[in-house]
Amino acid sequence: MRGQLIKRYFITGLLIWVPLAITAWVLLLIAASADQILLLLPDSLQPGRVLGWNVPGAGVIVTLMVVFLTGLLAANFIGQRLLGWWEKLLARIPVVSSI
Repeated sequence: MRGQLIKRYFITGLLIWVPLAITAWVLLLIAASADQILLLLPDSLQPGRVLGWNVPGAGVIVTLMVVFLTGLLAANFIGQRLLGWWEKLLARIPVVSSI
């Protein structure tokens, strides 16, 4: 009985810690890969040179900023063009153009 209880607690502990360890490992791998992307920047723009110290995870922040800015530009420029196209299309419809 006591051996089964120890075995059950041990397996329960493994079921908690193994996914946490794998998640942490994957997140560290992603952060390290994103930091390697920063090496493509010119030396004068690398965060370690700009700030004076190495910033772990700066690649993740830069990647998120690039994705956000791309979405922002696309939503504003492309979105405005699509809206203008949609309004021109609606203006051609006789009933809708009078409204």
